[in-house]
Amino acid sequence: MNLSINYYSAVAIVLFGIGFMDLLMQNNLIKKFIGLNIMDTALYLFLAAEGYITGRIAPILTDGVVDASYYINPVPAGLVLTGIVVSVSVTAFSLALVQRLYKHFGTLNMDEIMRLSREGESE
Repeated sequence: MNLSINYYSAVAIVLFGIGFMDLLMQNNLIKKFIGLNIMDTALYLFLAAEGYITGRIAPILTDGVVDASYYINPVPAGLVLTGIVVSVSVTAFSLALVQRLYKHFGTLNMDEIMRLSREGESE
């Protein structure tokens, strides 16, 4: 893969790395979910970039049935749209859980939440 030609793939890889490092290095739960969303966005960019073929058109029949080699494969676009819907749902659910954790423990720091939950189990 030549990165000077496939710059969308290179950007997707860099974004995924940023999101992954954010997910690993941050203790704040909100920042962890931001990293997860960056990783999702990188994956959608990669799928959209790999699904596009230069010189082809969208698979919309206007002049009757034409050979399939004239069209772009619509499956990656469908996967991206489905992934965006799932990502928004997971983010909303995760933020609701984070809100409940904050109400219960009074912090968003993952280490502090784990410490407080262990203390609660021992009592």
